[in-house]
Amino acid sequence: MKRSVLTRYRVMAYITAVMLLVLCTCMVFKYGFDTGEDLTLVVSQIHGVLYIVYLVFAFDLGSKAKWPFGKLLWVLVAGTIPTAAFFVERKVTHDVEPLVSGAEPAPAQV
Repeated sequence: MKRSVLTRYRVMAYITAVMLLVLCTCMVFKYGFDTGEDLTLVVSQIHGVLYIVYLVFAFDLGSKAKWPFGKLLWVLVAGTIPTAAFFVERKVTHDVEPLVSGAEPAPAQV
């Protein structure tokens, strides 16, 4: 597997996670303080588009790494849970790194 597949997934995981945190902050201001409605709309649309790109890159990585459906689903959903993408990205990188370097894959951890 090419390193670029992992790299683009990692970049989109971080971008998606950061944008989700920004969106959560905007939502707090919108519903908690009645301000920032326009900004919330813009941030939510940007996050939506970036999440679609994240889904494509994560699915591509998962199919090339031959993940089981449950793992792929968890990685895809991680972009919707605040801060989850940071932790999932770290685990995915640890699991996929041997495939990128050509070594044997790390044993699956349950």
